[in-house]
Amino acid sequence: MAKDLPILPATDQPTDDAQAEPHQYSRVFCQKENSPPLRVLLEFLTSRGQTPITPPNMDNNMLDEWAWVQVTLGYDRNRKPIQVFCARDRGTYQDVFDTEKKQFLDLLSAHDDVEAGLVRTYVERARFVLTTRFIQNDMTDEGYDFNGWILEFYQDQCNGIVQIDNQGFYSPKGDLIVDLSVKVE
Repeated sequence: MAKDLPILPATDQPTDDAQAEPHQYSRVFCQKENSPPLRVLLEFLTSRGQTPITPPNMDNNMLDEWAWVQVTLGYDRNRKPIQVFCARDRGTYQDVFDTEKKQFLDLLSAHDDVEAGLVRTYVERARFVLTTRFIQNDMTDEGYDFNGWILEFYQDQCNGIVQIDNQGFYSPKGDLIVDLSVKVE
């Protein structure tokens, strides 16, 4: 697992890499103190009929580590994998966590309805942010399902709320509750 976190903010300022291959980002703002070990995520995916493909050089001991930072998970050997990042409210990547949290609190400040208030509370209380990133042009329906299962796992296991770039925040039932696809003036 690499130790760099190339998480991009949900802004309209792509990097050269993002211009070449547009990425889709989704996040779960999690209130639980620690993320579950990767082994628990892999077992969950398998129980949902998925076959997660881990990097061949992945140390088996890392599967039991709760303080992991980044992992690449494949869903199809013929497709590019999904990158999964975990930035916490403490540790090496606390600055990434703080930036993500502030950015979304700023976005939510333009919304004054009950749902936005609920989402703001989730974001304010978040202890870590789980982010998935994949290349849009290479994603299949099975890949979107695979990504959805990852998001659902963290939403359910870590008292989280899902955010998908260019869409918004979703309730635990999968309903869009704060639409961020349209800029609020």
